[in-house]
Amino acid sequence: MVGIRSAVLAYTMWGGFTAYWKLLSDFAPADLVGWRVASATGVLVVLLVARGTWGNVARALSDAATRRRLALASALLAVNWSTYVFAVVSDRVLETALGYFLAPLITMAIGVVVLGERLTTTKRVAATLAVASIVVTSISYGAIPWVAVFLGGSWAWYGLTKRRVPLGPVDSLGSEVLLLMPFATLVVAISLWRDGGVVDSAGPGIGPWLLLLGTGLITAAPLLLFAHAAKRVPFTLFGPIGWLVPTINLLLGWIAYDESMPALRLIGFALVWVALIAVALETVRAERGRSTAMGAPAR
Repeated sequence: MVGIRSAVLAYTMWGGFTAYWKLLSDFAPADLVGWRVASATGVLVVLLVARGTWGNVARALSDAATRRRLALASALLAVNWSTYVFAVVSDRVLETALGYFLAPLITMAIGVVVLGERLTTTKRVAATLAVASIVVTSISYGAIPWVAVFLGGSWAWYGLTKRRVPLGPVDSLGSEVLLLMPFATLVVAISLWRDGGVVDSAGPGIGPWLLLLGTGLITAAPLLLFAHAAKRVPFTLFGPIGWLVPTINLLLGWIAYDESMPALRLIGFALVWVALIAVALETVRAERGRSTAMGAPAR
């Protein structure tokens, strides 16, 4: 139960922190991403030292093959964070929800195309429903929902890249933000210097500056809970718990921020939900079948 509570809290925080980013809507998205990387680097370096795993990061970054994988993960993370922050401050929270609903299905597609995995009949139907969802929501928006596609695609590819990095979640993210830090430092410096940058956007009060600096903490906090839960919660349960993130974003965008949800767009979301539920049920049945087979007496 401790692991499940950690997982629920981690995913609830990830979803709920959309409201935090909404408070920073006066800042330019590029500035926010730069400050997020810079402040997250500070928090994660402290965590790495406190956990005694700084050596793991140093060894990983000194190995050329691992460094290349981490560099790719860093680039995908930058794309994902930039797309997400842009969407939230641009009143497109519903598209972030769709993107994170699509992410598991895009991951499934990557498994087929890149890893040569085979789809069951249920997963073929789920893939068809995912494509149908994109078509329906594209008609609803009058354009392809690129925010959702970029969010879901970058997160799915990021997950594949992370599988090939021999580090735990905290050590891996610490390595990734360290690689992004030179770019973040440049963005932060420019944001402080240019007209219309963070100084102008923050105004005279200290509140916006505290929120800006706090982006590092809200990046690291759910990650620690996630790392704790990942070792204790079965992945057949971990996956469905992860749907809390897009569900919270959906409710925030629709109810709290009054983003438009016409019937056709709701149908597009419903198609993704049906696809995810079908895959989840099949996964649970398969896991139960394996458990039963392993527990069966020898014949």
